[in-house]
Amino acid sequence: MNNRYILFLILGLDALILLFKTKELSISYYEASLLYDSFSVLQSVIKTSIYFFGQNDFALRLPMIVLHILSVVILYKISQKYVKSQRNINWLILLFVLLPGVMSSALIVNSAGLVLFGLLLFVYIYDNFSIKFIYPLLVAYLFIDGGFVYLFLALIVYSLYKKDKTFFIFNLVLFLISLSLFGIDTHGSPRGHFLDSIGIYAAIFTPIIFIYIIYVLYRRYLTKDIDMIWFISTVVFVFSLLLSFRQRVNIEYFAPYLILALPLIAQTFEHSYRVRLNIFRKKYKVVFIVALTLLLINSSVVFFNKYLYYVVDQPRKHFSYKMHVAKELAAELKARDINCISSDAKMTQRLEFYGVTKCNKYALEENTLESENLNGVTISYKNRLVYSANVTKLNIN
Repeated sequence: MNNRYILFLILGLDALILLFKTKELSISYYEASLLYDSFSVLQSVIKTSIYFFGQNDFALRLPMIVLHILSVVILYKISQKYVKSQRNINWLILLFVLLPGVMSSALIVNSAGLVLFGLLLFVYIYDNFSIKFIYPLLVAYLFIDGGFVYLFLALIVYSLYKKDKTFFIFNLVLFLISLSLFGIDTHGSPRGHFLDSIGIYAAIFTPIIFIYIIYVLYRRYLTKDIDMIWFISTVVFVFSLLLSFRQRVNIEYFAPYLILALPLIAQTFEHSYRVRLNIFRKKYKVVFIVALTLLLINSSVVFFNKYLYYVVDQPRKHFSYKMHVAKELAAELKARDINCISSDAKMTQRLEFYGVTKCNKYALEENTLESENLNGVTISYKNRLVYSANVTKLNIN
């Protein structure tokens, strides 16, 4: 089969799977807060989608899926500079879409998917267009999202390495302005979150790929085979680890910068494989097969995550629980002609997205799963009870 057809097949299946998954997810409290609270560029994008497609999960997640597909296309273009074989580029694209962190950023409404797209777009424009396009793009990033502050930090270090005084001053100014607008939380005392951060990185990339990424970045440092992508990925990764000595950091803000290193990883792997005779290539094939197998397992777990309720003792400990229940709960309440209710702040904001507003006519109080719930509502997935609550009609004088 033609390699380009394979690429289109990967993109098509990826998009279909993501669209299918939107039906199984409910809006989370974080997503609801982003949608209804203070203004942001991402909020405007999501509200525009809702304006055209209605207030539903498809409209909520469509912008993130589109950004994800565009990110895949740009990564393909960038990788042509680093990877010689078209077939190997397709393998890289497949690994990219299967990464747990990438799958999450393609569905969850947060800045991770937006920042990842922005980083890939920046690298592509930097490599293929005049520098005059870079300056307005970075200025735009300054106001789009606070997550780009780490890009400015990395470019400061990169410009020092390149001895580019103008680029250094420009990014320093952007960095300082971004700090004043969004800030970086550096409060706290050492609490041993370094290993936690490493563990989250390993979960986002899978352990084998994460270890290989660190190996490649370190190896390129020793051989001085470093470029802008290396600086962006390495500087931000090291900064996140240093920050983790003081506090628990939100790795989703930093992971896109390490994902950016994938073309370097593919280039190093391809070169190491090609320079060896066939009899010495076996271990590289084994490593690749194991890594791909683990990615397929992880992606299957994400895709069939509701079946995990069978093995999780407490449903609240399920990794996707915060993105479940609300949609089904709203549907159950509406089936009882209850279109407004009083609940805790988080659930109230989530239910509002599905048309169940806040009022004092009814009260919703969550129960333990073991308690009797004769007049309440229950939500089950795959015949496993995951949510139970009492609904009480209030007498208002």
